[in-house]
Amino acid sequence: MLRRALVGKPIHNERAAGTVLSKGAALPVFASDALSSVAYAPDEIVLTLALAGSAAILLSPWVGLAVLAVLAVIITAYRQNVRAYPSGGADFEIASKNLGRPAGAAVGAALMVDYTLVVAVSMAAAAQYLAAAVPWLVGHQTVVAVTGIALVGLLNLRGLKFMGRASSVPTYAFVGVVLILVLVGFVQNVTGTLQRAPSADYDVVPAAGMDGGLMGLAGAMLVLRAFSSGAVALTGVETITHSVPFFRKPKALNAARTLAVLGALSAVLLLGVLYLTRRTGAVVVMDPARQLLIDGRAPEPDFYQVPILGQIAQAVAGADSVWFVILVLVTVGVLFMAANTAYSGFPVLASRLASAALLPRQLQSRGDRFAFTNGIILLSVVAAVFTIVFGANVNGLIQLYVVGAFFAFTLTQAGMVRHWARVRRTSTSQSPHRQIAGRWAVAVIALIACAAVFVVVLVTKFAQGAWLTIVAIALITVLMRAIGHHYRSVDTELEVHQNSGVRALPSRVHSIIVVTSVRKPVVHALTYARASRPSSLEAVVVDTDRARTEQIVKQWEALEIPVPVTVLASPYRDTVGPVVAHIRGIRRKSPRDLVIVYLPEYVVGRGWERFLHNQAIRPLRMRLHYERGVMIASVPWHLESVRELRLTENNE
Repeated sequence: MLRRALVGKPIHNERAAGTVLSKGAALPVFASDALSSVAYAPDEIVLTLALAGSAAILLSPWVGLAVLAVLAVIITAYRQNVRAYPSGGADFEIASKNLGRPAGAAVGAALMVDYTLVVAVSMAAAAQYLAAAVPWLVGHQTVVAVTGIALVGLLNLRGLKFMGRASSVPTYAFVGVVLILVLVGFVQNVTGTLQRAPSADYDVVPAAGMDGGLMGLAGAMLVLRAFSSGAVALTGVETITHSVPFFRKPKALNAARTLAVLGALSAVLLLGVLYLTRRTGAVVVMDPARQLLIDGRAPEPDFYQVPILGQIAQAVAGADSVWFVILVLVTVGVLFMAANTAYSGFPVLASRLASAALLPRQLQSRGDRFAFTNGIILLSVVAAVFTIVFGANVNGLIQLYVVGAFFAFTLTQAGMVRHWARVRRTSTSQSPHRQIAGRWAVAVIALIACAAVFVVVLVTKFAQGAWLTIVAIALITVLMRAIGHHYRSVDTELEVHQNSGVRALPSRVHSIIVVTSVRKPVVHALTYARASRPSSLEAVVVDTDRARTEQIVKQWEALEIPVPVTVLASPYRDTVGPVVAHIRGIRRKSPRDLVIVYLPEYVVGRGWERFLHNQAIRPLRMRLHYERGVMIASVPWHLESVRELRLTENNE
């Protein structure tokens, strides 16, 4: 009942087509990640450049332009990718088919890590914005972020179409509010009425070793590090390519158009925010107590840095304006829904990896709401762990971010270069040959751009935490290949051949009933055993207590049950070993015989009753699973609480 209230009623297979989305609904579902990066990507660029002092922050719009140039290349390349591989396998499928199974596993591992960090970063940023508007939440950001992860996970369990409707409002509201903010700020700047940001009066103290600003090798590395931090705005493209099956027909064309809209909106929003960041003088730093000075003094101990977007709203509309509150609300909303991009992509990717025997196969199963329930739960748990470990610190999580995405981008584009080269060789028509050559050139340019960004991100962020992502990708890749090897070995072992003995029947069937007391469940099991007409039938009593054993035998004889009783000695009070030894003795005499062990078990209607019943029988059942030629027959006996539960369900 509670599960139905939270998750909703099951969706019939015939209604599965209802879960596909139009372009208007797909954009907020699959593009919220990239669009919401406007809420934290400018902060990462500015606080990195701030390590070299106030003057270095003026370079932020140019860093943003470099990020957008790479974004244009990636969008163009991925629009080609979804048309060439419209099945939704995307990066994993491209790498597997063109570079081999190991490369596909590595891409899958990288994207799984990236999706997990999308959720953690989005929820941490949402908690940061909430704390800016509600001061008493300062210091409780981790609790807020983890609560957000649990809530968005629960909503995704209700199914994709529900999330499409739910995410449209905050995503489009965020885009609209930020566009209005940028437009009004631009007009105010042109007319000279734009106010300074609250942090503009602070002096930014360069970090140790950065007194020379951006001059020299250290300055160049800092600019590259700022670029790699701002590259978070480039992620999110992969979610759309993995979610092509959820688009309405024509699926590939609609996905490609959604990518184009995503790229255009991301470019306008990011560049507009960075432009106003420079004009308003907004500043954020990594360590306010050491890097910020006002009138020669450090900020007050309770000083809290408002994110860049919030400071711009305060400068454009006023510190106490309702627009600041509106901006915070829509930003929190879009960040909340940005995590949905990962919940849309991660379970689908995990399902494909499971179908390829690289992950446990239960990850490819859909729940009754037509969602990949196991993948959603797995993502929620791992993202919550990341958030707790890093204390919902956006800057700390960002260091692990991006590297996985660009590792996958690079391998994907390498696969596309090989794909278009192969298609080019096999093409016979002159006109398509020129088109294919153009697509191949786009793939080559994208490969170079992605590889360059990956190297920059890896070099500049390695010591800050990118090494953890590389280690995680490597470990997951090794694990997936081990899982694949195991599944292939098991498939080979279980394959049925003509000489597999499927027609062979056991010589005799021995039935055994384990008796711990003479009660109705035992008599019930005895009835089933006799109905199967075995070759032999016996009751087994393990003698762990002489008085109790004698009482069982007397009751058995008094009831005149026509089944012989065998008492097994157990001087060390072991209830499992004597039964196993007895069964092995039967098997040794006739290895072709089958032994069926009937185990009476209680079925309970209340959760707490499970801890009070069947405890003695469970170790025996588990041990018998390892015995060849032995079958276990569980005979249920329903207690009165089960009948009460059924009556309650029928009344509801």
